Amino acid sequence: MDGLLHALIAVGILVAANGHAAEFPNFSGRVVDQAGLLSSEIEAKLTNQLADHEQATTNQVVVVTLTDLDGDSIEGFGYELGRHWGIGQEEKNNGALLIVAVAERKVRIEVGCGLEGSLTDATAANIIRHKITPRFKQGRFELGIQDGINAMLAAIAGEYTAERRQDFGDSAAVAVWVILFFVVLIIIIAASRGGRGRGAWIVPASTSWSSGSGGFGGGGFAGGGSFGGGGASGGW
Repeated sequence: MDGLLHALIAVGILVAANGHAAEFPNFSGRVVDQAGLLSSEIEAKLTNQLADHEQATTNQVVVVTLTDLDGDSIEGFGYELGRHWGIGQEEKNNGALLIVAVAERKVRIEVGCGLEGSLTDATAANIIRHKITPRFKQGRFELGIQDGINAMLAAIAGEYTAERRQDFGDSAAVAVWVILFFVVLIIIIAASRGGRGRGAWIVPASTSWSSGSGGFGGGGFAGGGSFGGGGASGGW
């Protein structure tokens, strides 16, 4: 089920991206706090924590806070940002992002292909629901981000215990996403074929998700990791 969901997400993002080019924040480190939610002390603490995790495991995890998504969905933005920045090593695809969009009140955990076995969609949803959004609803953004990162790293290590009562809800959410993407894709494809008659579907010969070289400018790891739409989103 997760594989089908990821494929639908990727196709949906591909279709939508044909008409909109996202603008990504500059990569400035393992914590990119564009929205200014973190104190310098907490930002330094998270940066050191993620650097230590990468040194011990080679996994690359990044925190991103945004003032707004400029009309993008957080799912589409997270998928494209992970690929644009090249989070995770190319041969392992072991990257993950925690993304917070303040104006839309949305949060997403975007998971690289190589970490989907440990940081599953259901686990990511559970972390958002229990560790992040309850803090955000209280206005405690620093604590929510810290708890979210701690839970993500625990999940990657196989040490996170999800709330059992959410199992049914997570499965139901996956089913809703599958149905929703089928409906949306049919509508988008039908609209894009307007005036073309009954000819075959037109598929772009090639599509590039990265703008420019994918480098980070001010330093970084530029690993070239791949993302396939895995992860989960939530709101507060």
